[in-house]
Amino acid sequence: MSGEEPPLVIGIGNILLRDEGVGVRVVTALADEAADGQLDVPPGTRFVDGGTLGLELLPMIEGAASLILVDAVNLRRPAGSVAVLRGNTIEGTLAGHVSPHQVGIADLVAAARLLGVLPEAVSLVGIQPAELDIGLELTPAVASALRSAMALVCAELRSWSPSVPVVA
Repeated sequence: MSGEEPPLVIGIGNILLRDEGVGVRVVTALADEAADGQLDVPPGTRFVDGGTLGLELLPMIEGAASLILVDAVNLRRPAGSVAVLRGNTIEGTLAGHVSPHQVGIADLVAAARLLGVLPEAVSLVGIQPAELDIGLELTPAVASALRSAMALVCAELRSWSPSVPVVA
């Protein structure tokens, strides 16, 4: 990688299963704020709704200088808890997946690493879900964590591009 490629932020999840879609909701909110000029992010930062695509996201990762995944993750903490995971802790955490798509995300990270296309800078912003039942709305605990998750994504972007001010 030349280091000139823009950061990639992928929201993962199924929005039809309540809190399971929190990653997509976070990335959608970030993309909206960036488009409205409310969020300063590194130039060219890409926000992608990865849904439940899994390995189909591999070509996007291949061209990224840095990668942030945002997903509902079993952090073994109270609902709405948010954490940033890096390096090998990402794959280890996804091994205890919350939903079937996380097997695909663990495979995606492992495949990208194996193929040598996983960026050096990789983070997972995980949000502890409360419910994974059929429904379109986030539970109150997880909905209240959206801003915290967004702030953590911005902090990760800032840590990779310290000259870019990030306002959340």
